[in-house]
Amino acid sequence: MEEYLLKVVVVGDMHAGKTCLLLRYCDDTFQTDYKSTIGVDFKMKDLERDDCLGKLQLWDTAGQDRFRTIVASFYRGAEGLVVVYDITDRSSFEKVTWWIEEARYYGNDSCIAMLVGNKTDLEMKRQVSTKEGEALAKQLGIKFFETSAKNTSNVKEMFDTMADTIIARKKILSGQMHPASGQTGGIVDIRSTSVLSYSEWCAGYVDGSYCAML
Repeated sequence: MEEYLLKVVVVGDMHAGKTCLLLRYCDDTFQTDYKSTIGVDFKMKDLERDDCLGKLQLWDTAGQDRFRTIVASFYRGAEGLVVVYDITDRSSFEKVTWWIEEARYYGNDSCIAMLVGNKTDLEMKRQVSTKEGEALAKQLGIKFFETSAKNTSNVKEMFDTMADTIIARKKILSGQMHPASGQTGGIVDIRSTSVLSYSEWCAGYVDGSYCAML
């Protein structure tokens, strides 16, 4: 049975819940009193599919600016990028395009990107609507999930979707699968994608340009 190594980098502002998402997915645990990631941390998840095995490498990056030089080197070789924001913190949502730009600068020519709005268990404190997240993901041409590491909502589905999409892409590139038979949505050329600034995106959101799917 063929085995695939899948490297995924998880980025986003400090306190967006990146580490909690990884702990929930890999260890099925949730911690309320954890320390912020220093530099880069690493988790591994073994996956078994009908016709292959996967080793999902999840690189948990620090959101603080002082670690940017360290984190930048880990974009190289990444096949997946998960950009996480906190739905209760609008400033973390406003940084999404900045994270995409950084990945485009330091990363591979192409990778599978995903936008994730975390902490849906704090619905009463929500500052970013689901429609805003969906609209931004549509503008970027990537997949979108809302998750909660605390109550497990969509965490497994989100990471499994990322892994399965990378595996499908590997099979297509190796000739094992025809594009029509695989799920390849979310594959973007992050070097050539036109990424709007948050203010430019907001203007489009307000006038309805990015609301066609809503």
